[in-house]
Amino acid sequence: MKNPLLDWLFVNMLRLRAIFPFSRRVFQFRTCSCKPLISQMITCTDKEQVFNLIGKNKAILSEKQVECALNILWRFQKQKTSFLKNAECIRDHPQFLTLHSLATSEMEFMNDDTLVNVLYITQQFDINVLSKFSSCLASQHLYFSPLMGKIAGIVHKNLETIEDLRSLSVLMVSISSLISQHFREQLVNKTEHLFDTIDSSQVNVARRIVIFLRNIRYSYYPLLEKCNEVFLSNMNDLDLDSISKILSLYHSLQFHSFEFIKMAKKRLTEMIPLFDHPDGFVKLFVALGPIAGPEEKKQLKSTLLLMSEELTSQQALAVMGAMEEMESRNSHLNKKIASVLCKHLDNYKPVELLKITQAMIFLHFQSKELFVKLRELLRSYLKISFIPSEISVLVYTLSILPSPHLDEVGMSRIEAVLPHCDLNDLNGLATSVLRWIHYDRKYLDNTTGKQLKLLQKLDHYGLQRLQKFNNLNLLWEELKSLKGDWFAESLLEETVATLQRLMDEINYKNVAEIATFISRTNYLSTSLLDRIASVVVQQIEKIHPFVILGIILPFSIMNYDPPQNDEFFRICIQYLNSYLNGLNPLMLVFLGYSLAILGYFPEDLLKAIFNIKFLAKMDSQLEFLCSSLNRRVQLRLMELNRAVCLECPEYQIPWFHDRFCQQQYNKGGTNCVKASVLTPYYHRIDFECILDKRKKALPYGSHSITLGSLPEKHWESNTQITGSRLPPGAERISLEFLDSRAFCRNMPHLKGKSAMQKRQLEILGYRVIQ
Repeated sequence: MKNPLLDWLFVNMLRLRAIFPFSRRVFQFRTCSCKPLISQMITCTDKEQVFNLIGKNKAILSEKQVECALNILWRFQKQKTSFLKNAECIRDHPQFLTLHSLATSEMEFMNDDTLVNVLYITQQFDINVLSKFSSCLASQHLYFSPLMGKIAGIVHKNLETIEDLRSLSVLMVSISSLISQHFREQLVNKTEHLFDTIDSSQVNVARRIVIFLRNIRYSYYPLLEKCNEVFLSNMNDLDLDSISKILSLYHSLQFHSFEFIKMAKKRLTEMIPLFDHPDGFVKLFVALGPIAGPEEKKQLKSTLLLMSEELTSQQALAVMGAMEEMESRNSHLNKKIASVLCKHLDNYKPVELLKITQAMIFLHFQSKELFVKLRELLRSYLKISFIPSEISVLVYTLSILPSPHLDEVGMSRIEAVLPHCDLNDLNGLATSVLRWIHYDRKYLDNTTGKQLKLLQKLDHYGLQRLQKFNNLNLLWEELKSLKGDWFAESLLEETVATLQRLMDEINYKNVAEIATFISRTNYLSTSLLDRIASVVVQQIEKIHPFVILGIILPFSIMNYDPPQNDEFFRICIQYLNSYLNGLNPLMLVFLGYSLAILGYFPEDLLKAIFNIKFLAKMDSQLEFLCSSLNRRVQLRLMELNRAVCLECPEYQIPWFHDRFCQQQYNKGGTNCVKASVLTPYYHRIDFECILDKRKKALPYGSHSITLGSLPEKHWESNTQITGSRLPPGAERISLEFLDSRAFCRNMPHLKGKSAMQKRQLEILGYRVIQ
């Protein structure tokens, strides 16, 4: 029930807090003694006695007496069996409204603890008051203020009794910067529990929940799916602001809903004629550009070109980010936006300068003037910066500019912050130093001892930080985005040792994240993979089907079967079979391919993939992907198709990738040995030769080669690629030279993709020498 007086009280609270500082207040100048009246309140035995005292003394009540009265009323409230009925009785009492008025008038004398306590008790009768107050603090960017901390404490203490998801979602967003991992999980569970109590039209509640998940960097799929259903059911009512915000949130959380993207594209395309001013059009360009078709992209770019001179600094930055995502090659538009960025360069923060630099390099934009100005600005920031993460960003940005060079100032700034850097900061700094060393060696024929000593210090601090971790979740926060040569060469072994030390903490909540990380390292740790398999076998029902791919990936990439491999893969496959209709086509293709590498070909999964309806749906989704991911999906589908045809012919799945492969590959030459040969089904092998029964090489194109004994169906699949069937007793030899990428990083163990190729070449009749 909405109470106008509560809203009035709230507004006045905020006005007073805007006038008086948030931090501390001094009370020793108040002359009235409040103890006698407080003593009388304490002796009251019911709420009417308290209200009588308030009525008689309202002209002289102090802030402490107001707080005491509220505390006692709340104590009586908690003693009642009919909680809600009694709350309404107190809230509607005339003297309670007087108490509200007094609380407002005494606000200037309240310290933070008193104010929060008053708000806390008030919110027991209407949580909306507390949510509004937290929202006001957030709007003033006071996310880390003591008051916000007090509010977080109130929510934590009373979470079980909160039943209003609308108000709770506001509070969650406001306090998201201050909560522990345990509290985070409690909030997520509470939200999931309350979600079904809200109306399906509550778009704002769903959006705040997604914002909260983005703030805590937690892609919790059950909630994201529920929120996505709300957005889909209300798509016709979503405006440009809402759609662009949701798309941005999904991108941050790496949550892919092709159905939402498809509907959003249709809605946004309809809006193109409605915006002819930069304020609205830039937002439309950023939201629609990356998912638009060729004609829409052309229309968007031509319109933007006309208003490019009017763009603000932030609008130009947003446009540049969208153009990078669109892989724009419109040099005229790129030049226009770059000129706007150059004009406003002094207004950008370090992380924004990094985005600009990365976008310019990705788009192959060359501007000596812009790069010179960028370098000067970055160096000036570096001289005065003292925040490790900011220094890491500045140094990294300098290192990716053309002709990178590390001067004395840069090295001194790096050395000054090393003891305070986390693993991400150290990784960014080390990557930059390595880039500088490489440039100096190549172009200046000079590597200073200082650079090498700095790299040694980075190694030292990275190893030291790893050794101090005693909590897997804290370690994961710093590990999840680590990559690059420095990490692989200097920290990987110690990282795996740390993960092994903490592997008892691997559970159903973090198992997919750890598995995905291991798959990126190419480092085979059998103990870690055995632990992952064990957790999955024991707790599969608690794991979301969306993350099964990430769990299978390291086993597939590194060609490893855990001790309970049959049970592990059987459980994963059975679990996936229950969700085949709910998983998007791209994920199913990658799942099928990963299992095929391991020699598993689940029939239900393959039937779900290799049918006309599925392939048409997948084609419709490919248009929304960047070119590199688009090609990767098509390549994996081809490789899965090839694997099924060769290893499971009983499924009678046709080979339909001839045209795709012909577009991708070139053909080899002739003589006794062929280099870079394409086999049927388009495996590429380094060298191929044919030996007759006396083990002598036969020339290609020789009339002595007659039809032989290799399986006819394979060698007739594409007779243009390689020679026809062989004479009796002859055999095809495949000679492959494998580099380090074909093996796990830490041991000579053949990885899954190379092992699958060897297996399939042998099916084709080759004797494979690797």
